[in-house]
Amino acid sequence: MKNFLFWTIAIIITVAAAMYQRMTGPTYPYRTTASVDGTEYSFALKRSQTNTHPCMIKLEVPREVSGTLYFRRFRTDEAWTAVEMKHDGERLAGELPSQPAAGKLEYYISLKGASGAETTLLREKPVVIRFKGNVPAAIMIPHILIMFFAMLLSNLAGITAAAGVPSQRKHGRLALWLLLAGGMILGPLVQKYAFGELWTGIPFGWDLTDNKTLIGVFAWVVAVIMNRKKERPAYTIAAAVILLLVYSIPHSMFGSELDYATGAVTQG
Repeated sequence: MKNFLFWTIAIIITVAAAMYQRMTGPTYPYRTTASVDGTEYSFALKRSQTNTHPCMIKLEVPREVSGTLYFRRFRTDEAWTAVEMKHDGERLAGELPSQPAAGKLEYYISLKGASGAETTLLREKPVVIRFKGNVPAAIMIPHILIMFFAMLLSNLAGITAAAGVPSQRKHGRLALWLLLAGGMILGPLVQKYAFGELWTGIPFGWDLTDNKTLIGVFAWVVAVIMNRKKERPAYTIAAAVILLLVYSIPHSMFGSELDYATGAVTQG
């Protein structure tokens, strides 16, 4: 019964952390609303796109609503490019051109209702979208699954350690092995396909995703070593808490970004 309870708590914590990370990250669609002719509409605007094709920004609005999409390259003083949005079925769509890996565009939208009144969305604080290279599913899917289960076993190890259950050592070792496989082997491969570099954390850069993975791995290496000959649950609890904290940091923050002036990809 206790074992079932431990697993249940670990699953709830892991799913909650994963949902929080996804919903707060800079690649999660930006949600906003706009009022056109007295009617309120809700939109989810893209902030991440594979660069193998252009990005279509689509809004669910009636056919009598027209719109213009304005964009320019991020961190430049370029003039805004205006693109007339067209209706695609029940959606109003405009196209953003594909960018090199780590390239970013900023954009905002102007809508016009049947009355002729215009509503501008996010002109003062445009949405920023980052483009990335295509990551094969054979790498991305195992990476996501292994990292999820590494987090799950880390939480389980921390819970069982707090409860004084000896299985915390086994769960901790499995968590470390999964973390190494998902974060230190598959993670760099994802980074390579997406942005052209295997590792952009310390000592080569300040990519937050790479660095938080490094911190989590280090914490668990210490915990496993300290528990090898003798049970030291405090180290397991500390490693589980550290990994939970770094896991909850929004994914892709301070990640790779193309500097259009120099052509270099920077992090941080």
